[in-house]
Amino acid sequence: MDRRQNNLVWHNASVLRTDRERMNGHRSAVLWFTGLSGAGKSTLAHAVEAGLHKIGCRTFVFDGDNVRHGLCANLGFSLDDRSENIRRIGEMSKLFVEAGVIALNAFISPLRKDRARVRALVNEGDFLEIYCRCSLEVCERRDVKGMYRRARAGEIKEFTGISSPYEEPEQPELVVDTDVLTLEECVDLVVDQLVGLRIVSIDKYRYADAR
Repeated sequence: MDRRQNNLVWHNASVLRTDRERMNGHRSAVLWFTGLSGAGKSTLAHAVEAGLHKIGCRTFVFDGDNVRHGLCANLGFSLDDRSENIRRIGEMSKLFVEAGVIALNAFISPLRKDRARVRALVNEGDFLEIYCRCSLEVCERRDVKGMYRRARAGEIKEFTGISSPYEEPEQPELVVDTDVLTLEECVDLVVDQLVGLRIVSIDKYRYADAR
């Protein structure tokens, strides 16, 4: 047993999640955008956030590259390091849910077990797995940084979809075909899901005007 556990005591907050949600006018939740590199996860997450922000929702996007500049700067891209990366993001997302915020996470998160571990951190209904489904061919065509080309040349090791596995979600809350639909259509699907689950309650016409 970790000896540190003997010195740790959980402190119960005086301001509860429900208090924050009531003030915000919406529920908090974790929106987990997963998919191959180039599938449009970050683009979609930021577009959804922009629309929600304009109508007064409290939101924040956690982006894979951005997080690795700070919180996860000491991690590489082995499967073990990827799992630790997702574990840290999951714990952080849990705190944002308690803060009453809609946390939008854009990570490849290639392994089902890692995504399941994040889901288990929060209450049922608080985690929405959103699979940004896009063919490898289209992802490679979109790759302005040349990452796929370098991976196929062996210059980048353990690159998801080429030399490292990606496990597709088996029962995600939402599948968005980002290689077929427009960005606006993808955003509408996500927002419709949030409304249907009563995470947010918005007039769709008002939301369209806000965009």
